[in-house]
Amino acid sequence: MPLHPQAVSLLELMAAIGDPPLEESTVEAARSSRKARQRPSTEAIHHTRDLDADGVPVRLYRPNDRNDLGLLVYLHGGGWVIGDLESHDNVCRALANGSGHAVLSVDYRLAPEHPFPGALEDALTATRWAYAHANELGCRAERLAIGGDSAGGNLAAVVAQLAPVPLVYQLLVYPVTDCTRSHASYDANATGYFLTSNSMGWFIDHYLSGGHGSPTDPRVSPHFAADHAVAATPPALMITAEFDPLRDEGDAYAARLAALGVPTSHVRFGGMFHGFFSLAEFVDDGRAAIALAAAALGAALGR
Repeated sequence: MPLHPQAVSLLELMAAIGDPPLEESTVEAARSSRKARQRPSTEAIHHTRDLDADGVPVRLYRPNDRNDLGLLVYLHGGGWVIGDLESHDNVCRALANGSGHAVLSVDYRLAPEHPFPGALEDALTATRWAYAHANELGCRAERLAIGGDSAGGNLAAVVAQLAPVPLVYQLLVYPVTDCTRSHASYDANATGYFLTSNSMGWFIDHYLSGGHGSPTDPRVSPHFAADHAVAATPPALMITAEFDPLRDEGDAYAARLAALGVPTSHVRFGGMFHGFFSLAEFVDDGRAAIALAAAALGAALGR
């Protein structure tokens, strides 16, 4: 199907701003540009609190004052280079309110200052901490989920495979699952849809700039994990976008999860581009995707 009219308008607005391509920018300029366009969330929530998870900054979102909530550990997108607690504040508020459960957003270390495995180590540390401190957060350790979008979805998928603690659900929103950049959607959606193929190369190069890991390391690309590791992961929701270089690797990973017996729902949003999940104030499908994810979390974590 063609691009959704709202997506067309938003992409035209982005083009009119005139930012240089990421691969022609410095890391500092890219971060500054993104931060300059962030707006505070207008969605009210019962309670938020910034905490320290064994050295990793995190933010807790609680939709109510119950002491038996489930908990989603959420890892933001941004190519392992961009993003923080503020960039996905709106997403976390909406997921907490919509699901009726708590969300713990993780401010993991970014590349190139902290290349792989820095972000993954922080994701694992925060997940272990969430499990150990669930009662103090008003949550139940046996109702713990992992999730994220884009690079955060990559980290979430790897955490689910490594299983540092028991997990009951994984939310994967257009995740990076194969850093070889070899799927057909890299060519079909190479330019013109916000995230470009060349930008993904820029992100991956920064993430792997420390000389550790490789595009086929399962800790970098969960697509390459052994069948037994994938099969042991918890039930999943995969959300992908039609006009996204990462579309096909998300499709392939969802199919593999299902083929290996993991209960998996996969929803592709036609007419949408990478990033729409965190642009709910501009595109209706962003709100629909968050509502879908929140409802799935609510069902998985219990009401």
